[in-house]
Amino acid sequence: MKIFLIGMPGSGKTTSGRKLSEALQLEFVDLDEEICKTEGQTIPDIFRLRGEDYFRQVESEVLRGVASKNGARVIATGGGAPCFHDGIDIINNAGTSIFLDVPISVLLQRVKYKTGRPLLDANLEEAEKKLSQLYQARLPIYNKAKIRIQNPDLNVLLAKIKNTIIK
Repeated sequence: MKIFLIGMPGSGKTTSGRKLSEALQLEFVDLDEEICKTEGQTIPDIFRLRGEDYFRQVESEVLRGVASKNGARVIATGGGAPCFHDGIDIINNAGTSIFLDVPISVLLQRVKYKTGRPLLDANLEEAEKKLSQLYQARLPIYNKAKIRIQNPDLNVLLAKIKNTIIK
């Protein structure tokens, strides 16, 4: 069983993924951390030095590698991972995708003081506009997830998984 958490930056993929992996006693993989290990650089540095196209190619290669490994695990993807280079198909073919759907207002509160989000480095008003545009652009891909959870919390996530994945 592989569970892939997808969604916007700030939707709680990493936080929920860590808790979910503990609750299910599965390995946890953070795709962004794997990219940083592979490249020996932070994601903002990769964006700054190599550009988004290069980052998306590396992200796709790392996703393919994680998806092809044997063994059960919970994987927190980056927000764009499902949206480039057939990422959502890779994810859905390898396991169960769960779209953590969080309102823009909540996303904005979560990301406004965090650094290291290359696509959202902007003032508050610009960040809100970028988040809204990203959400609208990515929603058709996110909607291909096998499961969608709005305003997720761990209890809802666990209940949904127990009812749909673990039978």
